[in-house]
Amino acid sequence: MRGTWLNVATVVVGGTVGTFAGRAVPTDLQSIVLSGLGFVSIGLGIKLFLPSKNILLVAAALALGGVLGYLLRIDAGLGQVADILRQTFGGSGRFNEAVVTASILFCVGPMTILGCIEDGLKGKSELLGVKSTLDGFAAFFLAATLGPGIIASALVVLVVQGALTLGAHRLAWLAEDAEMIAEVSAVGGLMMLGIGLGLLDLKKVPTANFLPALFLAPLFLILSRRFSRRMA
Repeated sequence: MRGTWLNVATVVVGGTVGTFAGRAVPTDLQSIVLSGLGFVSIGLGIKLFLPSKNILLVAAALALGGVLGYLLRIDAGLGQVADILRQTFGGSGRFNEAVVTASILFCVGPMTILGCIEDGLKGKSELLGVKSTLDGFAAFFLAATLGPGIIASALVVLVVQGALTLGAHRLAWLAEDAEMIAEVSAVGGLMMLGIGLGLLDLKKVPTANFLPALFLAPLFLILSRRFSRRMA
């Protein structure tokens, strides 16, 4: 769990410093910074999506995952969690948006999965250490524009990465399957595109509703492999 605790610490520190720094930054400059983060999110999303070799599988996982997320009201539920955190920490403004945006950015991606598995199986935190550094800088800039909700997202990082680390023995097979990682990352990349569109104020996408797609992508790939073997 050392890597996860380090990641939580960098998000808290980066978010705290960014929150105080943001108070001195003019609104116009905050808008420019937020747009820059939006472009980076879109670029990263495209980079994660491109290695996919099963576009139809990713599309199916995202579509069905979005429907399941809508029926389960995941986005609304995460918003309620953000409300509780806002009342606890006394946040205001774009607090809820900050919690949801940061939680997805910090928890969706191959570095999260592989880093937590490595930490849980081998006790090595090098990969999560790199991720922690990147998340710390991102937390600073996000907090400077979206406010203290970024700090609260550290609790989501703790829960998600902690669960992945503790369940590393059950997920070890995933780290050894490059194709599986690519498809899960592709789904995460498209979710990051949604975050980027929101940061650019182009379209508000209920990105959290697509979280089930991260679990459906590997399931669909397994089924696809079994079908291919039977047809061979």
